[in-house]
Amino acid sequence: MPNELLWFGFMILDLTIVLALYWAFGRSGLYTAVITGTIVSNVQVVKTVTLFGLEATLGNITYASIFLATDMLNERYGKREALRGVALGFAALVSFTIAMQYALLVKPAPSDFAHPAMTTLFTLLPRVVAASLAAYLISNVLDVHLFQFIRQRTGGRHLWLRKNGSTWISQAVDSTVFVLGAFAGVLPWAVMGEIVVTTFLLKAVVAAIDTVFMYIAVRIRPRSEAPPLPSPPLEPRPGRR
Repeated sequence: MPNELLWFGFMILDLTIVLALYWAFGRSGLYTAVITGTIVSNVQVVKTVTLFGLEATLGNITYASIFLATDMLNERYGKREALRGVALGFAALVSFTIAMQYALLVKPAPSDFAHPAMTTLFTLLPRVVAASLAAYLISNVLDVHLFQFIRQRTGGRHLWLRKNGSTWISQAVDSTVFVLGAFAGVLPWAVMGEIVVTTFLLKAVVAAIDTVFMYIAVRIRPRSEAPPLPSPPLEPRPGRR
């Protein structure tokens, strides 16, 4: 089966899982989606694949779904809850990284077969880890604030605009921060530029498609919450009373 078909199928599956978690558990389900997406995308990113004639890293779908989950938190519960989701994802990523580095320090038994594979997956250079953590934190916090900024400027209208505007800008920042942090001085500038563009384009495609899922989400009533939640009131602009 072509990679492109697998990529599209997994994208629909992953975004559907985010909606299902929200329907089943409300905001707790969205926190789960952020944490899961953060960990899974940082494992999948180790694998490189060819998509639409371009070489790219895997993990773009699960990473993009983090933005869908935080945007849903922002839309339904407000900026504070969205930032809480970002913080939980960051804490989970740090904890997971520390736990797997510790696992590599423990000497395997003579009969062990998993250690070489784990070493390949989880032996990460400190610079790459730092770049990944910085890119995650900067881009996701920026996304939360941009989402609310556009929401206020449009008076709560045009959900598609705040969803895509905040996500596309934030993901461009994410790709740039990660590539510069991890590869500046190691790879040629032209190669780094190509990596930034290809990774951003894949994330941007997912963001455009998951707009449909965002519109479905605002019409869903989580089983654990009744009656349906109204959108939080617009935050007052600075200087206004």
